[in-house]
Formats: sequence, C-alpha cells, structure tokens
Amino acid sequence: MGNRLLLISFLFTVLIGYSQETYELSEGSLLTISGTSTVHDWVVTANNLKGTMSYADNIKDISLQVPVADIKSERGAAMDKKMHGALKMEEHPEVSFTFQEIDKSDGLSIKGKLTIAGVGKSVDLKSEVSALDNGYRVTGSKEIILQDFGMEPPTAMFGQIVVGDKVTINYNLVFIAE
Repeated sequence: MGNRLLLISFLFTVLIGYSQETYELSEGSLLTISGTSTVHDWVVTANNLKGTMSYADNIKDISLQVPVADIKSERGAAMDKKMHGALKMEEHPEVSFTFQEIDKSDGLSIKGKLTIAGVGKSVDLKSEVSALDNGYRVTGSKEIILQDFGMEPPTAMFGQIVVGDKVTINYNLVFIAE
C-alpha cells in the first residue's frame, strides 16, 4: 500500500511539472517610464528586457530584469546621465521584479518584489493577461514614488528644472514559448 501511494505521489508531481510551461520574454515587449518635471512631461524606454514566465492555468512564476544602462530618453545624453545617476546605475546596474504570488480578489494582481536603485519593495501590479498563439501578453501600469526607492528626483539648470517624485511604469510584456 505504501509503494502505491509513493508511486501515485510521484506521478502526480511529474504530471504537474509537465503541465507548467516556461516562456521567454520576446523582443516585442515594451516597458516605459513616464513622469513630469517643472518644464515638460517625459518618457524613457527600457531598450533591453530579460525575463521568463511559468504558466499553468495562471502565472506560476515571473521574473524581469532591466539593465539601467539600456533605459534611454528621447531627450538625449544629458537626461540619460541624470536618470542613470538617480537610478544609481554604478552601484545597482539592474532594475528587477521577482514574483511572489497572484491575487485574484480584485481583478488580477501580480504581487512581487520590485528592486530599483538597490531598494526592494513589495508591489501589486494590476495586470491583464491575454493568450497569444505561442505565448501570453501581460500588460499594466504601476505608479511609484521615487523617494520610496531611495532616489532623489533629478534636477537640472541649478535646480530650475525638477523631476516630479511620482513616475508611472507602463508594461506590455510578450512571453513566447521557449
């Protein structure tokens, strides 16, 4: 009897493992960060994203890494330098998100740890997941406060231009089968 239970437990574990698929973040993914300043609104784009997702009837795991050096603005090198400084790129060259759990009590919320400038905070990402032919699309946005992550809003022109403390992260992540 004990051998049967052991065999059934083993088969159940194997079948669950095989029913979960892993997906790789595709080049069709987009992550932008937008905010304001005393002069103009701005948007920067993460031009290099890495990530994976495991899915079986729902997200089981998701991770995302963004090299800070590859976050660029349309306003040129001066703004990029200020932004990279605020993100503490030399000490912390990557922004990351690590999955903790899914909450479906009020829509779909992906809970995890967002680490920016070396500071990790638990966040809830209200998201939508849609099936694609060969994977899944995860979309949403999250407003954060720079000072919550130990960052000082950048300034320019001897303090005449100040970036707002609130920024919005918009994501359109496409995960395809490996």
